[in-house]
Amino acid sequence: MLKLFYAVGTCALASHIALEEAGAEYTTVRLSFKDNDQRKPEYLKVNPKGRVPALVTDQGILTETPAILAYIAQLFPQANLAPLSDPFAFARAQAFNSYLCSTAHVNHAHLGRGARWADEPGSLEDMKRKVPKNVGDGFALMESEMFEGPWAMGKTYTICDPYLFTVAGWLPRDTVDINRFPKIAEHHKRMAERPAVKKVVAEHQRT
Repeated sequence: MLKLFYAVGTCALASHIALEEAGAEYTTVRLSFKDNDQRKPEYLKVNPKGRVPALVTDQGILTETPAILAYIAQLFPQANLAPLSDPFAFARAQAFNSYLCSTAHVNHAHLGRGARWADEPGSLEDMKRKVPKNVGDGFALMESEMFEGPWAMGKTYTICDPYLFTVAGWLPRDTVDINRFPKIAEHHKRMAERPAVKKVVAEHQRT
C-alpha cells in the first residue's frame, strides 16, 4: 500500500488530493515542521532531503511533487488525471507543474525560507520584500498564458489542478489578492467544492 508523508501547509497537499482523486488505497503520516520532524533521523531515512512530500511505494520511495503527481496519474490511468495517451499534452501538463515547482513555489519560499539562499539579515529582508511582486508576477503569467480553463489544462481535470490549488492557497500569506487573477480565483473556489479536496483539506485542518 502507498504511504504519503506530509506536513500541514506544504505542497504535499497536492499529492494527497491526487491520491484521493485517483481512488488509491493509501495511508498517511503527518510530520510536524514545528517539531522539526522532517530533520529527525527516522524521517531522513525516508527522504534525506528533509522535505515533504515523500511517497513510499512497493518499488521504492518517490520525492518531488511533479514526479509524485505523474506517478499517481500513470499508476491509476482509470482516474484520467493526465493525458497519458498524448505525449505532447502530457509534456504540457508536466511543464505546468514544473513551473509551479521551480518558480511559483520558490517565489513563495523567499518569504520564510530565505536562509536557504542567504545569511545576511538585510538580504533576507530584501527577499521578503520582493515576495508579493514575484509571486504576483508568476500568477499573472499563469493567468494570461498558461491557464486554459475551466481547469488548468483545459476541459479535463488533471494533476495540475490540485497543485495549482495548493500553491494558490499560499497567496494570502504572500499578501497577494487572488482576485487579481479571476480565472485562477474561480478555479480555486471550484476546487474547494470537490469531495476529494474537502476530505483531504479536512484531514490537514485537524489538530
